[in-house]
Amino acid sequence: MGGAVLVAIAASIGNLLQGWDNATIAGAVLYIKKEFNLQSEPLIEGLIVAMSLFGATVVTTFSGAAADSIGRRPMLIASAVLYFASGLVMLWAPSVYVLLLARLIDGLGIGLAVTLVPLYISETAPTDIRGLLNTLPQFSGSGGMFLSYCMVFGMSLLPKPDWRIMLGVLSIPSLIYLALTVFYLPESPRWLVSKGRMAEAKRVLQRLRGREDVSGEMALLVEGLGVGKDTRIEEYIIGPDDELADEGLVPDPEKIKLYGPEEGLSWVARPVRGQSALGSAYGLISQHGSMVSQGKPLVDPVVTLFGSVHEKMPEIMGSMRSTLFPNFGSMFSVAEQQQAKADWDAESQREGDGYASDHGGDDIEDSLQSPLISHQATSVEGKEIAAPHGSIMGAVGRSSGFMQGGEAVSSMGIGGGWQLAWKWTEREGADGQKEGGFQRIYLHEEGVQGNRGSILSLPGGDVPPGGEFVQAAALVSQPALYSKELLEQRAAGPAMVHPSEAVAKGPKWAELFEPGVKHALFVGIGIQILQQFAGINGVLYYTPQILEQAGVGVLLSNIGLSSSSASILISALTTLLMLPSIGIAMRLVDMSGRRFLLLATIPILIVALIILVVVNIVDMGTMVHAALSTISVIVYFCFFVMGFGPIPNILCAEIFPTTVRGTCIAICALTFWIGDIIVTYTLPVMLNAIGLAGVFGIYAVVCILALVFVYMKVPETKGMPLEVITEFFSVGAKQAREARED
Repeated sequence: MGGAVLVAIAASIGNLLQGWDNATIAGAVLYIKKEFNLQSEPLIEGLIVAMSLFGATVVTTFSGAAADSIGRRPMLIASAVLYFASGLVMLWAPSVYVLLLARLIDGLGIGLAVTLVPLYISETAPTDIRGLLNTLPQFSGSGGMFLSYCMVFGMSLLPKPDWRIMLGVLSIPSLIYLALTVFYLPESPRWLVSKGRMAEAKRVLQRLRGREDVSGEMALLVEGLGVGKDTRIEEYIIGPDDELADEGLVPDPEKIKLYGPEEGLSWVARPVRGQSALGSAYGLISQHGSMVSQGKPLVDPVVTLFGSVHEKMPEIMGSMRSTLFPNFGSMFSVAEQQQAKADWDAESQREGDGYASDHGGDDIEDSLQSPLISHQATSVEGKEIAAPHGSIMGAVGRSSGFMQGGEAVSSMGIGGGWQLAWKWTEREGADGQKEGGFQRIYLHEEGVQGNRGSILSLPGGDVPPGGEFVQAAALVSQPALYSKELLEQRAAGPAMVHPSEAVAKGPKWAELFEPGVKHALFVGIGIQILQQFAGINGVLYYTPQILEQAGVGVLLSNIGLSSSSASILISALTTLLMLPSIGIAMRLVDMSGRRFLLLATIPILIVALIILVVVNIVDMGTMVHAALSTISVIVYFCFFVMGFGPIPNILCAEIFPTTVRGTCIAICALTFWIGDIIVTYTLPVMLNAIGLAGVFGIYAVVCILALVFVYMKVPETKGMPLEVITEFFSVGAKQAREARED
């Protein structure tokens, strides 16, 4: 985990530079106005501050497509170069027009960093701490603002403060960021896999995870290149093979047999005849569309589908480190224990030939055998099927005496308690010949584990009272890279097509119109719009005035500070208040979840804004007004940065498929910047038209709408691999659409 954490910290320096710049220009503009005599030219003054917003908006329009095409790392390097160049130009800036150009260049760097850093961290972070690491950009941005305010405050105490030095100092941390992006940050392993560069992807994953065996996650990245077709949800009860067999509970036609890497360990999965949480949620979507969701009218069925995974997760999963089905020995702990190859059944294994790739270069090496091909191979109806290296075992054939009327599964842990498996199934074709094929399974424990003497009542019943069993839900679909033709030619494992062949044509814009992607875009764009109009810019604008009314300004002037220095110090103290709250959010985002934090913090924002409305309407006296206003602003800041601050970017970096993730997150970021510009430039107009009470009243209404939107439309994504999240969006959106059409 240490490698991924350090990489995320290094990447988030891009956001630290954004916060640094925002704070520096806010302080420096006080001195820029004096040198260029801009007191009578508010348009130029506004452009100096806003030019970076325009630059960020422009670069965001193509940053996503460029990141999908040439990679995430080159775009981060470009961001660092732009930051560095803008710092040097601002340090020189002989005229206001050169300063405007420098601010535009700076905005280009900001736009790339804000758009791509969350995406990069999501694609490199382990599932269990992805939320924590993706809160780092928010923490770094606020930390950069605080450090910059401290620097500007110190310089403001000098006899002749130099704004060029204030702005030009940006080039120093930018140079550090440039060095880190060039020499330390790796390329995203998901992007490398999408381009067929498997050897590089494996090396990067090994570095990020700090272990040699990354076969499970490599397999997951391969499957993430496409959302499965004809996905269905199945429910299983999984228990020791001998106990289920002894009780005669698993008829041969139904059973799926699973094998562990140690001799004598095997399990059987029996389909559940009833339905558990995930299956029930899926059924409700099928039957009622989007109108009914487990007794919650108007809640999006996709939200229910996600929620069903978390509602009945076993308590042991709360640690975020436990593997699925912990009492089943080594079978479901492959990812953490780095199991050696399964060698206990010599009859069912032999050395494989490896994956033959005609794409040349570094990709033709042993790394391709993990997970696309393995040294382990077994026979299923006369065909050679390779199992992922390090997984529990390959698809075990009838010739070894293990499969008699059942199905074979190979599986491995992929994080967050999820398992990736491939199920070999057979059916009789029209010509009477047997046909076989792989199906991909994302498997997750759903019920509470039953120990001896404490078996719970599970749907499907017939569980012997003396055994150990778990209930599991599975997303079953066609593998993303399955090729029937290639299977007929030679053995190539569950992922049948080399990724470089699958992506040779590049990302298809038509994927943006897939039901799951459209649904995710609706969620991402909606949450970004509501975040911008929830009032943070208005409260920031009003904070110095509130603190001045509270007497802070008088106190600071009494100790000899000028009005400019006092204003900068107040802003620094305000920013400092954010950091502990962001730290709390980092702790809770992977434990309590993204949706929970939004639902818990937005009501507090509403209350704080309503109090600000009341104190600006009702005459309560100077002291009461100042006290209530100050407390409300502080509470608003603290709870905004715990929820509505970081979580929209976290969600937008999680909910889109790999092939169009850059493009989709750029669309959401473009919405963010446009909203930022609108709010910033309409705020003075609104203040003149309807006053502070009216402005905060509008913000309170927006927060109420945001609360409703989150409750109805925003799913809980904690502890779920990115590929599983996109699969859920696809399943839920397609099923809901079909239900509405019926």
